[in-house]
Parts: sequence; C-alpha cells; structure tokens
Amino acid sequence: MPYDRSYDEDDEKQPEALGAARRFQDFDCPDCSANNPWDDGIGNGDEIRCYYCGQEFLAQVTDEGRLKLRAV
Repeated sequence: MPYDRSYDEDDEKQPEALGAARRFQDFDCPDCSANNPWDDGIGNGDEIRCYYCGQEFLAQVTDEGRLKLRAV
C-alpha cells in the first residue's frame, strides 16, 4: 500500500482540526466561572444551562474550533 505524504496522524487527534463540527465535554460559565461537565457534548447551536447559577447560553463553535457562549 503506498504511503500518503500529506497524511498526518496527529491531525485526527487534534480537536481544533474539526472546526465548527467540534464538540465539547464541558464548559466554564462566563457568569459564575463554574465548570459544568456535559455528557452529551456541546456543539454549534446547542442551548445549555449552567448547573450552578442557572444562566442559559447559546453555544457557538467558530471555524477555528473555539467555543463561544452567548447569554439567551
């Protein structure tokens, strides 16, 4: 089998490489700074709620794979 020189095994392991399709397993609340684990994963367009202060957020994942939370 020929070797593909453009293939990089590390690209598959880097979550940033997924871009807007990336999912997060937890988030830090921007209001109260509490860490909130999220078993189902947080993706682009999901509405989530902080377990501690109750604030609701709309999750937005940028093309670079970064999570941004906007209060709803």
